[in-house]
Amino acid sequence: MARLDQFPEPMRSHLADLPCPSFPTHSWAQGPDLSRRRVALISTAGLHQRGDRPFESMTGDYRVIPGDVEAKDLVMTHISTNFDRTGFQQDWNVVFPLDRLRELAQEGVIGSMAAYHYSFMGAADPASMASSAKMLADLLKGDGVDAVLLVPV
Repeated sequence: MARLDQFPEPMRSHLADLPCPSFPTHSWAQGPDLSRRRVALISTAGLHQRGDRPFESMTGDYRVIPGDVEAKDLVMTHISTNFDRTGFQQDWNVVFPLDRLRELAQEGVIGSMAAYHYSFMGAADPASMASSAKMLADLLKGDGVDAVLLVPV
């Protein structure tokens, strides 16, 4: 991860002046024990399946990723020039830990994996993601998901 003091001007000032939202620190909802939860992944790495449309600047939309996807079938179209793709190229679990989630399900640590997982491109304004997040919440509920692993990248 790059440090702010390593960025050249005017990027450093731009980043330092961006508003930072705050969120409550309490749980939004109670749920069953982890061993009975259905878990989905949501990443901000700009991932999608080959053949799906690439991410575009500041749109705030997401892509659907089936739970049985293989690493070779995912591509990253995150558009930030400052985004380091090295980790993803070496091990997709760095930005989308689907193999680890599969292991947790097989070991009974979690109840089950969701049928679908999701990726946003994190370089978008959070306000532009609000309507997509509400639609995604409905999809998660429809899949019986009661826990989400957020993977901010």
